[in-house]
Amino acid sequence: MTTGNHMNNLFYGLKDRPEFIKGVQHAINQISDAGGIYAGDNLFAYHRNLSFLEDEALVSSARKNATDVERGILWRTSILLWAARNGTHLEGDFVECGCYKGTSAKIVADALDFGKLDKRYFLYDLFAHDASMPHHAMPAHGSELYDSVVQRFADTPNVRVIQGKVPEVLIDNAPEKIAFLHIDLNNAEAEIGALEVLFERMVPGAALVLDDYGWFYYRAQKLAEDPWLAARGYHVAELPTGQGLVIKR
Repeated sequence: MTTGNHMNNLFYGLKDRPEFIKGVQHAINQISDAGGIYAGDNLFAYHRNLSFLEDEALVSSARKNATDVERGILWRTSILLWAARNGTHLEGDFVECGCYKGTSAKIVADALDFGKLDKRYFLYDLFAHDASMPHHAMPAHGSELYDSVVQRFADTPNVRVIQGKVPEVLIDNAPEKIAFLHIDLNNAEAEIGALEVLFERMVPGAALVLDDYGWFYYRAQKLAEDPWLAARGYHVAELPTGQGLVIKR
């Protein structure tokens, strides 16, 4: 076996990180022909092809844009890039609800050379947090985050960074046709609100990626989204990366 490995220490919800990492390393040591290993982002797999590590556009963009966190979630980001590439062949624009620092979107945009595409990429976020907001705080939330994300995409004029609360901000600021939709709001009510506005705007063949769907910590989102989508004839594919995937018919 000649496939490469991708291993890092990005794991969440641990009581004793050194002991956990020691256990992962012990498990790796027991693998015969230890190739194709992915360890990180609460995922441990081995003897996999890890084809995304051979994706030169993704690896190059990640090398340029990723922080330690994005390097740790590279498999997750590869799913976004797959879904976005699918969208380049469809009518409509790209939408991400909950872009935070814009790092994953930047990796995708640069991998696609998005500035040369005849599409727009809409990025929405509150970029701030206070006690009245339903989502939980993130380290970079604050008065400077919005300007920082705008500056991050200064070289890609067809990316629009929009500050506001989802779903309200979507009413007058979302494209009529969507070729790729990524939702990462960490809140069930907001994600259902986003679906209410945006799902019917997705064109046939467009991919919906729900970042939190498979994560036990965010189970409330799965429990809200399953019946909402089932009522419309859809079932979510839960991916090992913790994401959920739906293809619009």
